[in-house]
Amino acid sequence: MLFSRLLLVLLCLPPFLSAAPEDYFGIRVIDENTGRGVPLITLKTTNHIALTSDSAGWIAFNEPGLMNRPVYFNIEGPGYALPKDGFGFVGVRLTPVAGKTAEVKVLRTNVAERMCRLTGQGIYRDSTLLGHEPPLPSPNLFADVMGQDSVQVVSWKGRYFWIFGDTNRPNYPLGNYHSTAAWSDAPDKGGLDPEHGIHFEYITDENNAVAKMLPVEEAGAVWIFGMHTVMDSQNKEHLMAHYSRWKDVGTRLEHGLTELDESSERFRRIAVLGDEFTWQHPQGNAVRAKGEGGDWIYFSTPFCRTRVKADYDSVQNTSAYESLAWSAEYGDYVWQKAQAPMTQKDEEKLIAEKKIPQEKARMQVVDAQTGKPVRLHAGSVHWNKHRERWVMIAVQESGGVSYLGEVWYAEAKQIEGPWRKAVKVATHPKYSFYNPSHHAFFDQLGGRVIFFQGTYTETFSGNPIATPRYDYNQLMYRLDLDDERLKAARVD
Repeated sequence: MLFSRLLLVLLCLPPFLSAAPEDYFGIRVIDENTGRGVPLITLKTTNHIALTSDSAGWIAFNEPGLMNRPVYFNIEGPGYALPKDGFGFVGVRLTPVAGKTAEVKVLRTNVAERMCRLTGQGIYRDSTLLGHEPPLPSPNLFADVMGQDSVQVVSWKGRYFWIFGDTNRPNYPLGNYHSTAAWSDAPDKGGLDPEHGIHFEYITDENNAVAKMLPVEEAGAVWIFGMHTVMDSQNKEHLMAHYSRWKDVGTRLEHGLTELDESSERFRRIAVLGDEFTWQHPQGNAVRAKGEGGDWIYFSTPFCRTRVKADYDSVQNTSAYESLAWSAEYGDYVWQKAQAPMTQKDEEKLIAEKKIPQEKARMQVVDAQTGKPVRLHAGSVHWNKHRERWVMIAVQESGGVSYLGEVWYAEAKQIEGPWRKAVKVATHPKYSFYNPSHHAFFDQLGGRVIFFQGTYTETFSGNPIATPRYDYNQLMYRLDLDDERLKAARVD
């Protein structure tokens, strides 16, 4: 009797619990121009069963009642398209047969090419179900990471050291709100080509889950930004950043400077700053550049409006920080210490009041195609060898089709600008893709090809439907700077 009951239970289990690769119908979504698999393309049946392609573009389909018969799939995905039929539908009709595969070709409308999802559960879920070998050693769950927020990275001790903001875990949404860290190797030192992902070796706790990187007893989420490395007078390298502790998104409880303790692989507070220090500290994405008197650390938010000398003592000294501000005396922008840095909105106002000549503007970015103003929210700036220019990847504050979801490319001769024209390179309608960061160490072909990632989430977008597995995770994009569509943003 017991054996019969167990057999009955096994026979009634959902197919995904016992299915072999040959039990699935494989659907591969590919870029019609490159033949490469496209992640984040959703196929939806007429009764709204939604399936989203994994990082290799695969979907594993095994739906009772819908096998061995024609099934229509509506198709949608940010930055990719198919032509509409006579009734306005966008999709394909396939006949799912277990053990068989089909290709669905989509046309990329983005300038940037979506490569893969970098974090979270099920990165190569469908590839695994279909029996394909994924490039990641732990392709579906590692260190309990379900979702991860904004990224920071530095080259440190011959490897890359990564910091993320909030991290969701399987057992509770508030899994780790004290920042998460990981190591990875460069592609030429055993690491993956970034088009396939990044093998994050997360720093974990005693439960093999992501550890709190700035463990404090006080309540609140802890975020780390402006991460960089500097040398002290004894020629010892230090990994530094700004930290902040928050009651909620709008209420900061504490902020200051933090440093990585190599022995414990945890950050420690080295200075608590007063609220009067609104800009005299690391922030955004840090980038090193040569300037008068030596090397400086510039902080991109996304414009480089603050900086500090690139040495250990200066970074800890709030009076050493300089900001870029307009000087009526000199009739130009100057680096100084008395005024807060000029913002894009401040500059726009002063131009309207005729206090800054239009030709002296540094941050009045416009759409290279339409001439319409583009108000930028966050991003990064790096020197690009191929263009011999500083290049910016930044997200627009509000872009009409999304909030914090439209990504732009711009370039300038100097790190301070002026930044004039920009071209939109990625769109995420009704979704957010905030805090994008270009990782210059991944550049290929002498800087012609660059990679950037950002946080894909519905949190601020107003979209009531989150994309399963992808939501609140990092997406990687690739951008060819020789793309004809970027010519309008070039500075010659």
